[in-house]
Amino acid sequence: MLLVIDVGNTNIVLGVFREKKLLDHWRVSTNRLRTTDEYGVLIRNLFYLNGVNSEEIDAIIISSVVPPIMPTLERMCQRYFGLIPLVIGPGVKTGMDIKYDNPREVGADRIVNAVAAYGKYGGPVIIIDFGTATTFCAVDKKGNYLGGSICPGIGISTEALVQRTAKLPRIELRRTKHVICRNTVESMQAGVYYGFVGQVDGLVARMRKELGGMAKVVATGGLAVVISPATKSIDVVEPMLTLEGLRIIYERNC
Repeated sequence: MLLVIDVGNTNIVLGVFREKKLLDHWRVSTNRLRTTDEYGVLIRNLFYLNGVNSEEIDAIIISSVVPPIMPTLERMCQRYFGLIPLVIGPGVKTGMDIKYDNPREVGADRIVNAVAAYGKYGGPVIIIDFGTATTFCAVDKKGNYLGGSICPGIGISTEALVQRTAKLPRIELRRTKHVICRNTVESMQAGVYYGFVGQVDGLVARMRKELGGMAKVVATGGLAVVISPATKSIDVVEPMLTLEGLRIIYERNC
C-alpha cells in the first residue's frame, strides 16, 4: 500500500492507497513543534483506529510547502515504517512541463493538483485550491503548467479583519441570504463569503480569456464545498485531488 502525505501550512492530509483505490484519509494540524516520535505515534494510531495495517505500507510519497517540517517527517518515515519517502521536488518526474520563470518557485501542492486535474479532465483546466492561501493554476490543452495567481486564503483574511479592528467579532463562514445585511455578524459573513465568490468568478473569467476560451474549473481544499455552490465558474469539486495527484506522480517514478 502507498501512504501519501500532503503537508500544508495549516493541515497535513494523509491517505492510503491500495493500487488506485483510496482506502482512507485523515486531516491533522500542521505542527512544526511535533517530534519524529509524536508524528509516528499519531499516524500509527490513526491507522490502528481505522483498521489499516501499518505493516502493509510499502511506499510513501510527500508533498510539502513547509520545508522546516520535512526532516522530522522523513525521519518518521524511516523510523516507523522503515521507508525512505519520495519527496516532490526537483528531479521527480511529474509528466508536466512547467512554464514558470523559475520552476523551483512553484509550490509542490500546485503541481500535484495540476497533474491530477489534467490526468482526469484533460486541458485546458483551471485548478482552485482553497487552502491557507487560495491558489489558481492553469494547465493548457497540451498539459503544460502555465502558472496562475495566489491570493490570501479565506481563513487568514477573516482573521486579519478581526485582529485589525476593535469591534468586529470572529464569525463562522456561512452563506447569507442577502448582501444588504442588518447586523454586524451577517454583514461580515456576506462580505467574506460573497467577496471570495466574486474573486473566484472574476479571476476565472480572466484566466479563461488568457487561455483562449473555455476551460474546465476544478476546485479542491477544505472550503471548496462551501464556496463553490454560489459561484458561476466552478464545474466540479474534488476534495481528494492532491492525494490523487501524489498517487499518479508516485506511479510515474516507480
